[in-house]
Amino acid sequence: MYLTPEQHELGRRTFLKALAGTPALGLLGGTAAMKGPVRGGPVRIGFIGVGAQGRVLLSSVDPAFGDVRALCDINPGAITKADEIVQRRKLPTPKHYAEWADMIQKEDVEAVIVAVPLWAHADIVVACLNAGKHVLCEKMMAWDVAGCERMAQAAEKNDRILEIGYQRRYSGLYQSAYEGIIKKGLLGDLYHVRMVWHRNGNWRRTGGPPVPDYDPSQWGYPTWEHLWNWRLYWKYSQGLFAELASHQVNAANWFLGAAPSAVTASGGIHRFKDGREVPDHIYATWEYPGGRTVTYSSIESNALENRYEVYFGTKGTLLMRNETEALLFEEGPAGARQTAVEVSPRDGVAAAEASETRRRNPSAASAAGAAVATPTNARSAAAPTARPPATRQEISRFCAAVRGGAPVACGPLDAMHSARACIRGNEALKQKARLDV
Repeated sequence: MYLTPEQHELGRRTFLKALAGTPALGLLGGTAAMKGPVRGGPVRIGFIGVGAQGRVLLSSVDPAFGDVRALCDINPGAITKADEIVQRRKLPTPKHYAEWADMIQKEDVEAVIVAVPLWAHADIVVACLNAGKHVLCEKMMAWDVAGCERMAQAAEKNDRILEIGYQRRYSGLYQSAYEGIIKKGLLGDLYHVRMVWHRNGNWRRTGGPPVPDYDPSQWGYPTWEHLWNWRLYWKYSQGLFAELASHQVNAANWFLGAAPSAVTASGGIHRFKDGREVPDHIYATWEYPGGRTVTYSSIESNALENRYEVYFGTKGTLLMRNETEALLFEEGPAGARQTAVEVSPRDGVAAAEASETRRRNPSAASAAGAAVATPTNARSAAAPTARPPATRQEISRFCAAVRGGAPVACGPLDAMHSARACIRGNEALKQKARLDV
């Protein structure tokens, strides 16, 4: 969907009017942000995995809520970059570990943030939970459904918190759309959702090992290539379905209040025939109860549409675009009037920084950002620009849950529904069949 600046301006005012009098309006302005310090003092945290995404999370820890005591990674280059973040923030230097088992045994940490390759999620998270640690684990929950189930069972058995990192759940923009549009029934009956995540670039990362004789085989990676580009190999990854689609499937499940019951999918390695195993183009259709359908595409050959989710209802259409913008279209005689709200540029940067698009294809992210109309008088209508990014809210809420039992936004059950849908999507693609989820 492409709108003129005039349509954006009209839409923003109408959208905010629709939210007036609801808690959602406060969320846009950041008044629902977690305030520190957390009761009982900051939670003592250890990090397992400080690669690109792990460092995004590390940079998002509010010292009033979390005290980072230790960093663990099998790549010494990642530890060095993580230390630079700590130093820039003028925080105490955490201890370093290469073996996560050593860290959880030796360090007096209460909680662990896990951001390792997908295949290792289940084993590490279960061990941390069994050791009495609370866990915030990056998405997707696990490589397979059995791993998800093991994680959920360990959290229940040990009475520990397990949160899976879907930042949309903590985004003021998404919370506003859910509270002020979805829950109020402004879209009417929803029967169709369209989701895309489009990029134009190679998912492969370049660069050599941290030291010439570096050998990752002791951790299950036969070569540096397998460790550095683990997302491209089935042994460690579930490909685009896990790394991108699971974010949007999780949001769709939230907004629809349901999980899919069946899936069909297609795709393949169409552009980058460079030895990778996972597809560079995927397409899926998930069937939900009540005659509802969600379609999805993720491609690596064109970035024009970037990423969005569109919810088509009998009374209106809601478009969530690039994690920075929400648009509402009314059906009927008023259907020509588009309504919109945008978050501040600062928030947009924060959201993109935590996304695969920003890390893997910065030129596409920049182009997509340039295509969004610049709002006028938006801040006087919406709120101040200093709303914390969703990842910071996510970690602060996790710490508040550890300290005082505050609810987390995406626990094991919701995360398992998202993972199962995406795992079955890959299986449907491989089998060229419609599968139950």
